[in-house]
Amino acid sequence: MEVKIEESWKTVLKDEFNQPYFQQIPQHLKIEKSQGKIIYPPGSLIFNAFNTTPFDKIKVVILGQDPYHGHGQAHGLCFSVQYGVPPPPSLVNIFKELQDDIGIQAPPHGNLTHWAEQGVFLLNASLTVRAGEPMSHSKIGWATFTDTVIKKISGLKKNVVFLLWGKFAQEKRTLVDETKHLILRSVHPSPLSAYGGFFGCKHFSKTNEYLVSKGIDPIDWSL
Repeated sequence: MEVKIEESWKTVLKDEFNQPYFQQIPQHLKIEKSQGKIIYPPGSLIFNAFNTTPFDKIKVVILGQDPYHGHGQAHGLCFSVQYGVPPPPSLVNIFKELQDDIGIQAPPHGNLTHWAEQGVFLLNASLTVRAGEPMSHSKIGWATFTDTVIKKISGLKKNVVFLLWGKFAQEKRTLVDETKHLILRSVHPSPLSAYGGFFGCKHFSKTNEYLVSKGIDPIDWSL
C-alpha cells in the first residue's frame, strides 16, 4: 500500500509500511466502509500529524488515545478539532491550564495546527475510529504502528519533551529513553480527572524551559 506521508517520515518508517500487520489496516477500513460504517478522520487526514510535523522538526510529543468520534471533529491531530467545531471538554481544560500557566487566553477555536507546525507532534495511539464508538480501532494494528513511531523518535532524536496525560499515555513511557528526553506526566485533562493534577502541572512553561536549556527555540503556545 502506498502511504501518502511526509518524506522524512517515509524514510524513518519505510520498513513498517511493508509489515503484514500494517497492510491489514487499510483492508480492515475498507471492509468497514463497505458495511456502511462511518470512519473518522477522513482518509486524507489520517496521517495529518505526520504531514504537519516532519520527523526532523519534532520538539514535543503529545499523546492521545484515539480520534474524536463525533461528526466533523477529528482531523488527525490529537486533542485538536477542525475550525468551526466547539472545543471538547478536555481541550477546554488544556486551554485553561495554558492560561493559568503562561497567561495565554483561550482561543476562539480548537484547532492546534499552529502547535503542530512548530514541532509539537500531536499523535493519537489509534489513527482512526468508528463514528460514535471510542477505541473501536484500538486493536486493528494502529497501536503496533504508533508504538514503533514513539520508539523511532526516542531512538533517533534527543531532547524531545513527551507530555503524557492520563494512565493510557503514561503506559507508553517505557518506549522512551529518559536519559536523553524529558517526560512530563499528569492525569488526563478530561473533566473527570483534571482537578486531580492536570490543573497546575505547568507543562507548557516546563516544556519551554527545557527546550531553551537545550538551545532549542521554545514553542509559541498561542493559537
